[in-house]
Amino acid sequence: MSSIISVIDDDPSVRLATNNLLTSRGYTVHTFGSAHEFLQSAELETTGCVITDVQMSAMSGVELLTHMRGLGHITPFIFMTAFPDEAVRDRALRAGATCFLAKPFSTPALIQCLEAALSDPGAATM
Repeated sequence: MSSIISVIDDDPSVRLATNNLLTSRGYTVHTFGSAHEFLQSAELETTGCVITDVQMSAMSGVELLTHMRGLGHITPFIFMTAFPDEAVRDRALRAGATCFLAKPFSTPALIQCLEAALSDPGAATM
């Protein structure tokens, strides 16, 4: 499983902070401001895990996951959101998300989700 991580969030500060955290842990990170930007990138084929915001303009994180599954990609997804909602959480997990984290989340929680996603892409936690 690739240790290339794609972080997709329309908030530049979240992208930067997540990038800095994961880079400091030895991961190769690519950041994107939208789902469409990610879908048009070369990283679509090389990403080992997607970390994405739930609520984004144009295409939500859950819509991105559903779209990628429709294309045949089994890339693990970790969702993060400032607006935790049980219905959205359940929808994301049913669609195949590995983790669902409420912002602000702890570094250990994110790393635990990432390690689980990279070691067993089919496992769902949190």
